[in-house]
Amino acid sequence: MSEIVPVRVTVCPDANDQLLYFTSTSLLADDRHLVVISDRTGHPNLFCVDMETGCERQLTFGEQGFLKSYVYFDGRPYEGFGRASVSLHPQSGTVYYIQGREIRAVDIQGNMRVLAEYPAGQMTAFTHVSTDGTRLCVPTTDERALDGDALLKGKPDYNIDARVQEEGLSSYLRVYDTGTGEEVLCEEVPHSWITHVQFSPTNNDQILYNHEWPADCGIRRVWLWDGKEHIRLRPEGDGCSRDDWACHEMWARDGQFVIYHGGYDNGPGYMGCVRPDGSDRVEIAFPQGWTQYGHFTVGNPNGFVSDGYYRQEGDLSQRAGVWITLQYVDWKAGKMEWIPLCRHGSSWDSQDSHPHPIYNHAADAVYFTSDKDGKRAVYRIDVPK
Repeated sequence: MSEIVPVRVTVCPDANDQLLYFTSTSLLADDRHLVVISDRTGHPNLFCVDMETGCERQLTFGEQGFLKSYVYFDGRPYEGFGRASVSLHPQSGTVYYIQGREIRAVDIQGNMRVLAEYPAGQMTAFTHVSTDGTRLCVPTTDERALDGDALLKGKPDYNIDARVQEEGLSSYLRVYDTGTGEEVLCEEVPHSWITHVQFSPTNNDQILYNHEWPADCGIRRVWLWDGKEHIRLRPEGDGCSRDDWACHEMWARDGQFVIYHGGYDNGPGYMGCVRPDGSDRVEIAFPQGWTQYGHFTVGNPNGFVSDGYYRQEGDLSQRAGVWITLQYVDWKAGKMEWIPLCRHGSSWDSQDSHPHPIYNHAADAVYFTSDKDGKRAVYRIDVPK
């Protein structure tokens, strides 16, 4: 199949526009309206793009820069827009985000309300809204993990996981009622640094979460809280080593499996799936040399889209991927089919320029972020039938 030419969706020439983090869709249920983060005002803010008319509406009006949090270590402590905090509920068109210590909700008409305020002395990360829109999960971590109130210049020069373990720091799964703002759950997870959370698509009591940058990543990255206990989804043994790498856990759309990927210690990359109770784990190794960093996002139960790993003959070796590809997986047979769509052209120079491809709701198009033309923009590719 010949390479597809992507279509640019966001058109502001002097702005950096990007999708929300890929564990949240950026598209409303109508697949017509797209929510993006843009710096066109001089500060990061949310905009809604009507892709039929081209009309763009500003939803937030922050003027304090960006909040210090996971990934954005050089942000302002407890002030500014949480670039990592945005979650969209596609059916209602409600966007949840953090401004300073306020947890806010805004609709695509720009109507904003303050939902709640997370506690002082806590640093935040990526949030997630439940499928039915009634719950919002905001992970927080004791501020000492990120050096308290200090303004860090880039990634900290100390080992965050080591500090969390040695000083007994905790993270918290904080769940808020999106109607009342009441904190309905605060589950402390000792000796952890949690940065990613996701409700099950079918059960709000099940929350998928991670331990970030752990020393024993192969067995301590992927976890699930089922409302009663914490389940390690990739324990040591049966081909899994603490020295492996695992990351980017995500629910299958039907909630029957958790998907993740990574690399074996001194071996190839792989993609895996496991049931929420830790059973029926299957992992499929990638071809030799396919080690470039990337992400996988679910489309349908056996279909995925990725911005990493895939290589063609002649592609230069580099740390991160260069292609947007589709994957169709037969877990029982242990086979994956890779379909290249286009080169995304992203520099991967920061978290914001990661392509983070996502399917639309109809699963007939893929959207991704790229700075291939200098500024970040959102692009679309139609999925071939």
